[in-house]
Amino acid sequence: MDEPSAQAGSAAGTADLLRAARAGDSAAWEEIVRSYGGLLWATARSFRLQPADAGDAVQLTWLRLIENCGRIENSERLGGWLKTTARRECLRISGRATHLADSAEPAGDSADPVGSLEDRVIDADTARAIRALVEELPPRWRTLIHALYIGVPRSYSEITEALGIPLGSIGPTRTRALHRLRAMIEERGLDLAMVS
Repeated sequence: MDEPSAQAGSAAGTADLLRAARAGDSAAWEEIVRSYGGLLWATARSFRLQPADAGDAVQLTWLRLIENCGRIENSERLGGWLKTTARRECLRISGRATHLADSAEPAGDSADPVGSLEDRVIDADTARAIRALVEELPPRWRTLIHALYIGVPRSYSEITEALGIPLGSIGPTRTRALHRLRAMIEERGLDLAMVS
């Protein structure tokens, strides 16, 4: 009987984390990233993408969460939502790599499981635009975003050691960087919701 109450506590904890994250609590975002980062990387790796493409899929998944965290009604299913979103991003990215083979096939009435060529081009353009925006961030923010979301996920203590950023400033710095990135996305007119 301890198992259901542990699950209920976990669901309540996730609901509290999402509420706090929506309110801009950097510690809540840190906990979400810490709790689900490994799941996203495992999902991306299961698609056998190139490391840069896997990083793009993970980064886009986190951005989708930022865009949609207010819409997630069943917080106890956050892990499933993130995994599904990561799979979709991986399919879009892997579909982009095989679009030449797809376009060589005769046109038919069958539905394309990863979206139209137009959607894939939009997704590829969005990923490139986001990478370019990350590169425009101030050096400290850019370095932190790369350490947190690109490549193998690192713990905060590893980031502190590698980058010389005090442990207590990682969360607030990350929050400022993501807010600036979101503002840049909006300034440039990128509509991340249209491909989610």
